[in-house]
Amino acid sequence: MYVRSLSADEQQQLKAGLRSSDAFTVRRCQLLLASARGQRPAQIARNLGCATQRVRNAIRAFHTQGLACLQAQSRRPKRTRVILDAQKREQLQALLHESPRTFGKPRSIWTLGLVAEVCCERGLTPYRVSIENIRQALKRLGVNWRRAKRWITSPDPQYMRKKSAATG
Repeated sequence: MYVRSLSADEQQQLKAGLRSSDAFTVRRCQLLLASARGQRPAQIARNLGCATQRVRNAIRAFHTQGLACLQAQSRRPKRTRVILDAQKREQLQALLHESPRTFGKPRSIWTLGLVAEVCCERGLTPYRVSIENIRQALKRLGVNWRRAKRWITSPDPQYMRKKSAATG
């Protein structure tokens, strides 16, 4: 896998890119110029101290984007999907008002990980989501997780006495 033959303008711009202040641009220029000299990706990777796949990615990007591949692209996902829609968030809020013990859990206090596990078991989510997804769903409800801990109560009749003794 090699870079296609470079035009004089492309070669000039790649050489100018070697003096860039952006490390990404410098590295891409080094990779592409080495490939244009006829070096194989594995050899380029050894010489520059990077992965062979990184060299291949740079060559593919040059073939599809041209010199635009010298600028780093955003690493954010192109689109995101909200797993917990408004209806499911309401069910989540109702779920948090119950004790984890009602769902067969050995704890009496919710954690974000435990909430994610129960959501998956109850069918609110198609798979076990991250704790960040749960935190974001609570945020969309207008509830901060720290504040949520205050209104999530236990069915234990002595709960308030125990909680006030523990928190002072």
